[in-house]
Order: sequence, then structure tokens, then C-alpha cells
Amino acid sequence: MSSCAVKSRTKNPYAAVQVDPDSDYITPGTLDLEQLFWTGTGAQYAHVNQVWPRIYIGDEKTALEGPGLRDLGITHVLNAAEGKWNNVLTGADYYSDMSIQYLGVEADDKPTFNISQYFISATQFIHEALSHPQNKVLVHCVMGRSRSATLVLAYLMMKHELTVVDAIEHVRQRRCILPNHGFLKQLRALDIALQEERLTQKKQLQEQ
Repeated sequence: MSSCAVKSRTKNPYAAVQVDPDSDYITPGTLDLEQLFWTGTGAQYAHVNQVWPRIYIGDEKTALEGPGLRDLGITHVLNAAEGKWNNVLTGADYYSDMSIQYLGVEADDKPTFNISQYFISATQFIHEALSHPQNKVLVHCVMGRSRSATLVLAYLMMKHELTVVDAIEHVRQRRCILPNHGFLKQLRALDIALQEERLTQKKQLQEQ
């Protein structure tokens, strides 16, 4: 498949895209990604779950209860629902007596919202936190299903080279998540961009 064909098909969020012709992996269309959440068995809903070593996804209740955060050993909190219109009113001051590092993201859980603008900053926050083996990160929103899950999926794709399919399958087995349609569309675009980046790197190595 030529690069022109890849770019033209990328514009169609419902089409599967094979970026690397030598790879068996094909990025699914958005509707196929949605089907991943309705097939097979996933985790039952809970207030908080560990979805990756030292990464927890939780809800508003988890974020607000200091004793519970201490019990989990949380050192960093990423609030994906910051702001008065997003319902979880914490902030750095809220955790000031707990020595917790805080990052707030004002994201709306709407398909039209561009959550991808926070992929890099959220991923960097999580990555830097986990560079110290004693640290643990809570990523939360109101329900811990859409906004927070999307940011964790992006982190796994960007820092651990998981495909969007592998990231979804890994997390959904550990927590009941359901990013909205627009967020899945943005994760799909990220998946294609990462595949293209790796293909370019592979070609450069072959040319050396």
C-alpha cells in the first residue's frame, strides 16, 4: 500500500488501515474498535483498578478519599475531569498534605472534544512518575471509564508500543472502560501515526 493510499484512507475513520505492508497488523476502523468493548468478557465495574504496574484508573470517589489513596500508595494524581464544569473539584491544594504530585486536564466527555491535545502532556506526567520505582499513579475522571481510560490507553501506545487494539484489550480485562466514539477515533488516529513513525524508522535503518 502506498503512502498516498494510507493517507487517503486515514481520513475515513471507519476504514481499516494497514500502514506497514510487511506487518500483519491492521488498524481497525472506529466502529470495529467499539465492538471490542462488547465482545468477550471484561472486568466488572469497581471504583478503582490497577490496569498496568503502578497505574490505577479510578472514579471521583477514589480521587476524593485521601485515606484510600494512602492505602494504595498513590504518589501522583492525573485528573482528567478538572474544572467546575467537569465535576471533580480537587487540584494540587486538595492533596497538599499528602505529598501527591497533581496534573489536571480540563476535558469534556463529549465525542467532539479534542482530548488528543493532552496525549503528550499526560503521557509525560505518567512516564516521569513511573521513572521512580516507588511511585504509583491514579488517573481518574468522574466514572473512570472514558476520559481517564483514553489517556492511559494513549500512554500505553506511546511509551510501551502497544497497538490501540492491544492497549484496549489489556485495560478492559482489568477495568470496565468505555471511551466515547470521538475519543476512540482520536486513539485510532494516534495508532496510525505511531505505526507510520515506526515504519519510517525501520526504513531509515534499512537504508543505513
